[in-house]
Amino acid sequence: MKLAMLLLASSAIASTAAQAQEHTADQPERERIIVTGDRLQSEGATKTAVPALEVPQPVTVIPAELYEAQGAVSISDTLNYVAGVHANPYGPDGRVDGGLVRGVQALQFRDGMRDIFSFYASIRADPYNFSQVEVIRGPSATLFGSGSLGGIINLVSKTPEFSPQGEVSVRYGSFDRVEALADVTGPIGDTVAGRVVARVRDSGTQTDYVRDDRVMISPSLTWAPSMDTELTVIGLYQEDDGGSTSQFLPLVGTILPNPNGQLPQNLFIGKPGWDRYDGRLAQGTALFRQNFSDSVRLNMRGRYIDSDLTYFTHYPNSYSNPANPYLDADQRIIGNYASGSYATLEVASSDNNLQFDFNTGDNIEHILLAGVDYSWSRVRKEDGLALETIDIYDIDYDALSDYGFDIPRAGDPGFLSSSSTDTETEQLGFYVQDQIRFFDRVSLVLGARRDEVSVRSFGTETIDAGATSFRAGLIAEVVSGVSPFVSYTESFEPIAGTTSDGSPFTPKQGEQWEAGLKIHPSNNILLTLTAYDIRETGRPISDDSTPDDPRDQIQAGESFSRGFEVSGSATLPGNLTAIVNFSYNEAEIEGTGRQLDNVPKINTSLWLTRPFELGEDVVLLLGGGVRHAGDNISYGAAFPSGLVTPAYTLVDAVAELSWSDWSLAVNATNLFDHEYYSACLARGDCFQGADRNIYATLTRRF
Repeated sequence: MKLAMLLLASSAIASTAAQAQEHTADQPERERIIVTGDRLQSEGATKTAVPALEVPQPVTVIPAELYEAQGAVSISDTLNYVAGVHANPYGPDGRVDGGLVRGVQALQFRDGMRDIFSFYASIRADPYNFSQVEVIRGPSATLFGSGSLGGIINLVSKTPEFSPQGEVSVRYGSFDRVEALADVTGPIGDTVAGRVVARVRDSGTQTDYVRDDRVMISPSLTWAPSMDTELTVIGLYQEDDGGSTSQFLPLVGTILPNPNGQLPQNLFIGKPGWDRYDGRLAQGTALFRQNFSDSVRLNMRGRYIDSDLTYFTHYPNSYSNPANPYLDADQRIIGNYASGSYATLEVASSDNNLQFDFNTGDNIEHILLAGVDYSWSRVRKEDGLALETIDIYDIDYDALSDYGFDIPRAGDPGFLSSSSTDTETEQLGFYVQDQIRFFDRVSLVLGARRDEVSVRSFGTETIDAGATSFRAGLIAEVVSGVSPFVSYTESFEPIAGTTSDGSPFTPKQGEQWEAGLKIHPSNNILLTLTAYDIRETGRPISDDSTPDDPRDQIQAGESFSRGFEVSGSATLPGNLTAIVNFSYNEAEIEGTGRQLDNVPKINTSLWLTRPFELGEDVVLLLGGGVRHAGDNISYGAAFPSGLVTPAYTLVDAVAELSWSDWSLAVNATNLFDHEYYSACLARGDCFQGADRNIYATLTRRF
């Protein structure tokens, strides 16, 4: 039935696109963007239209064309070839997107406003909905307030264009993935343009019984009565029917030997039909720009998010005794937790600023930004927990309870506990920044910000906190094509949720020193080298005093993350393009002498593409990449000397044949189907790496 609906939807989309094409006189060619780097404009770094090459901070812009060629099916996947980033640190995850930037979990923003405010209270963003993904390494609190210390990820929404264009696609691939996609934009009148981005997906995953189905539609309108005034409104409705691909399998039977053999990668330990990660998301965004003159601009942004989520899952009790969690001598029987949660999330946010462009001399140019932003979020959750037992090597799924397709409640088999939380967070920030350009060769960035935050967990006292953050950076093109830079930045990050004793998290704070060099001898070559030292307090870490619940956390004292990164992109003779990255990172809690859990010291990657002209209007693009994550170590009471998750190396590939307005692309990630674990933690559980994923996409552009 779902397949029939998909085919019907794709036929309707194709019909609509064909009608739109009949009214299009000139068919614009689709520009291919196959390299990234600091040459591209990123308003995420400074909230101004300054080329990222002039920013004293590493900024990577990944255009949609690039991450689609690299086979990205999630926001996490778009980060696979970015310096300083450890993407998918817990393997493919149907619940959340994740990436460690400089050893720190990165916060996600959309159009410059924070997008995610709590774990397991919303569904993942869809990469097809964005024109580019920006990774800003290092703190950005002076502009964004609640930005994580290692860096932030900013998603840039697709918005209407006044030139008519679009595409429709159908896709089929691994795990019975069937999709229809559409992206159509163009003028509606002289001053109004519209756009619709849509996806319908019916798919399985590498984990048995876990779905990855999605319906997403994002209509948008832009009203531009003049060159000085522009208002864009973006709507989004998304519904996901999925589950948790992470099964939290025990160490003994995965990375450690079990006499019954290794547990399979696709093992599902839950109750088919009960386990789920189903969510609904409605979102509205408004973006407004008004130029009062050539030197004064007003920018206003606002967003409202409403989300509902049902999360039912199972995970084995590997935590009471990580070295041997089994209840029998044959090491087959294990406790199996059933965890159910209902969550609602509401977010209201806005960011408003005035930009003043002026000179204080013939060769001294200023871009002064003064703004205020506000965010409010409320997360409500109701949870239930129960415990049964299973033979993990021969699971009797019928014997598992379904709890009346509700969360476990008192009186249910194996019931352990229930709880509810209601957390409200408000943040008000005032910021000012001056970007000063001297003789068109030297850029000085100075910024300051004041934040006031209130975190209220109903049933406990309200925590009020405030912080002042500063930023200073200098970059200079000392000789043609060589730009050294140095910067000091601070961070302030409120955290939704509570510690294991029920107290609200206090905000994290930190600072970073960084120095680097951007080498750009021509428009075709860019090399960035940088070294950094980060200090942070208040990082949430696992609470080892409550081993029965791996979700319990406490806040650490001071921690640090220091290292260096090398990133380069080039277009070489023959239109061969290359992107190369290398990162080294030491991340520890002060005084322990131990690398933080699941933070590899080394990440490196290489991506190459080359087009081949096969005839008139026929082009074959071939490309591929190699990415490597070093081993990581986890420490705990059961493994005081550390548990090592081995390093892994993966190969990706793409082949795309384009002719006229058509293209057929085949993408493959983990091409050789290498089996690996993304992380195995001393607390007791292992996370499977991504299996090989191959899919073909047929696209018609107009």
